[in-house]
Amino acid sequence: MSDAVLKLESVSRIFRQGREELHVLEQVALDLKPGEIVALLGPSGSGKSTLLQIAGLLEPPSGGTVTISGVDCSRANDARRTQIRLEKIGFVYQFHHLLPEFTALENVMMPNLIAGVAKSEAKKKATALLSRMGLEGRLSHRPAKLSGGEQQRVAIARALANSPALLLADEPTGNLDEETAELVFAEFLEAVRAQKVAALVATHNNDLARRMDRIVHVRDHRLVEE
Repeated sequence: MSDAVLKLESVSRIFRQGREELHVLEQVALDLKPGEIVALLGPSGSGKSTLLQIAGLLEPPSGGTVTISGVDCSRANDARRTQIRLEKIGFVYQFHHLLPEFTALENVMMPNLIAGVAKSEAKKKATALLSRMGLEGRLSHRPAKLSGGEQQRVAIARALANSPALLLADEPTGNLDEETAELVFAEFLEAVRAQKVAALVATHNNDLARRMDRIVHVRDHRLVEE
């Protein structure tokens, strides 16, 4: 049995409009090992976000298989896919998508609480994650009182709250200025490596990509490793 956290085999994605077919991904294959951080590069519209959506079980492939931690998820029903996402997958987006009415601490506690973790344990874990991201003094602040970089740090901590096996990040620093992006990405890498999470990170930033373990490109609807 493969020890890959994420295994994509012959994955394709076709969108249909009437008689027209738009082939976004064709015969995509990728293995992601525990603790491995892989950069996903490609121009806008190349299919990076679609690939992340498929890997994150947010949309099904048109063909091929998606295996997460040894479980073939390709034919799982919605309830099973939701459970796997909750237990195995963390997401970080370009925009933080924090809940504005909750504090930083409460936002990071939320995934644990949804998973049934006791409030005291969820609070302890969220506090540790936010402290690791340099936010120990901002726990009680709501998102509107945080800077853009701080908001994204909270989003990263939230993605790691349930100790996922797989982290999927779509331009995690794309909405930040260059200096802030550098600082946040350094903390992102440190936090991900500390938890030994397998991560697939879509980015346009070649400098950031070179700091990851591997680089794969979306070219002509397929994945090509650098």
